Amino acid sequence: MSPFEHGEVFVLDDGGEVDLDLGNYERFLDIKLTRDNNITTGKIYQSVIDKERKGEYLGKTVQVVPHITNAIQDWIERVAMIPVDGKDGPADVCVIELGGTIGDIESMPFIEALGQFSYRVGPGNFCLVHVSLVPVLNVVGEQKTKPTQHSVRGLRGLGLTPNILACRSTKQLEENVKEKLSQFCHVPAANIVTLYDVSNIWRIPLLLQDQKAHEAILKVLNIQSIPGEPKLDEWVARATMFDTLQDTVRIAMVGKYTGLSDSYLSVLKALLHASVDCRRKLVVDWVASTDLEDSTKIEAPDAYKSAWSLLKGADGILVPGGFGDRGVQGKILAAQYARQNNVPYLGICLGMQMAVVEYARNVMNLSDANSTEFDPNAKTPCVIFMPEGSKTHMGGTMRLGSRRTFFKVADCKSAKLYGNVDYVDERHRHRYEVNPDMVPEFENAGLQFVGKDESGRRMEIIEIPNHQYFVGAQFHPEFKSRPSKPSPLFVGLIAASSGQLGKVLQDCLSDHVIPAKHQLNNGPYMPAVHQNGHAKKLPNGLSNGTYYPNGNGVHA
Repeated sequence: MSPFEHGEVFVLDDGGEVDLDLGNYERFLDIKLTRDNNITTGKIYQSVIDKERKGEYLGKTVQVVPHITNAIQDWIERVAMIPVDGKDGPADVCVIELGGTIGDIESMPFIEALGQFSYRVGPGNFCLVHVSLVPVLNVVGEQKTKPTQHSVRGLRGLGLTPNILACRSTKQLEENVKEKLSQFCHVPAANIVTLYDVSNIWRIPLLLQDQKAHEAILKVLNIQSIPGEPKLDEWVARATMFDTLQDTVRIAMVGKYTGLSDSYLSVLKALLHASVDCRRKLVVDWVASTDLEDSTKIEAPDAYKSAWSLLKGADGILVPGGFGDRGVQGKILAAQYARQNNVPYLGICLGMQMAVVEYARNVMNLSDANSTEFDPNAKTPCVIFMPEGSKTHMGGTMRLGSRRTFFKVADCKSAKLYGNVDYVDERHRHRYEVNPDMVPEFENAGLQFVGKDESGRRMEIIEIPNHQYFVGAQFHPEFKSRPSKPSPLFVGLIAASSGQLGKVLQDCLSDHVIPAKHQLNNGPYMPAVHQNGHAKKLPNGLSNGTYYPNGNGVHA
């Protein structure tokens, strides 16, 4: 039986204008997606090739239609049966993002597959929302509908007819513009909604609710019998509170790809979640790690001076992950500055590894300490290649996915932030790790490895005990951060950077019962217990310039 005989399909075609990745769906809908929920071209082609190798096509010529398109449809049907909200039984509605600009050759098989799929499941079981841009020409201030007309025409020519238009624009659509879009795109005016610029991203669902987008979707899917209005009270409170935040917290983001902020989108979201949880207005100072290095002091002294000025002016420092040796020395210098000046520091993946290298060089006086990623012949290899990895086949050889980390030091800051649990499950994405043979030397020198895997050979979390907040994580805690449940390690960074860490840690150990979802307001900070894993019993219970808000806090 097809799952869509008792469920519906909701397809969001982003038209190439808006990127709604899996992480965003998880954050907005409070669901837990897996790798199977991400249907990529490579996965589909690989599955078809594997079937052909096994002889499942009985020697027939393998073609895009029907083999690739059928594989896409089969994948959707299979994954739609797997619950993602923690409840039993298949979901009532399956949400699919059809990414890519209409007309791109890469998305053609997916468009054809969904065209066939819409015909197969029939009316009332398929709703297509087309997201498109309605630009405003600054010269005349007029909203232009031609881009949307062309994209809808191309979509219809490929076999898909949009039921709802979600129009991205700087301001609300004028009525005559809606009427024009309705006439030329063959979509009822009531099914045309505007996604115009708002003060913060959390107002987007409220914007859609105000325009009754949910009613239009329910009508197309013929499930209007579902009672009740969306329960968005907490969401409204969070969006409202965000706009009233006054006290700022400055975080220096030291990375290699600062020219494109989307490279660190998940990290930015996690910072935003934590800053709101701590009642602080986030200000991100982008610091290119290469600009901190001595070579830049000679080649571009102004960039060098500006980078160090931003780093020294920040309340906290975050060094995210990355690959390759460019800018690595700058990350080491950032970790050194944070350690020596008691500045809150969070290192993620490579950021943790470079903190370990820095500690070895400047505290343990091992001047030749390095990672074998950057020096394969390092005399003191603090970070080494994973033994089960392949140095020749790079694709799919990383330590990926959810892995378990056990806390080895009960009273460390990380364990307290997670709610004094025995272990946590966090997502990984790396090929190199701290050399386990050097761990005793590090620990004798004062560096604590407070989190390890089940074997005790993989170092997952580091801390410097006498530092205000110096934490490194081999995993990527940003991947599991949510608006209502920010990542504990990010909360620790923001709390330490705004002078609240003592209060947070104290409340985690006090006899006071801390509510998991505290009331949102702009008053005193009330921390939540962030629980992840098998819990013990809880104690009772882009450049330096003008600021501009963009829904991800404030960038400087």
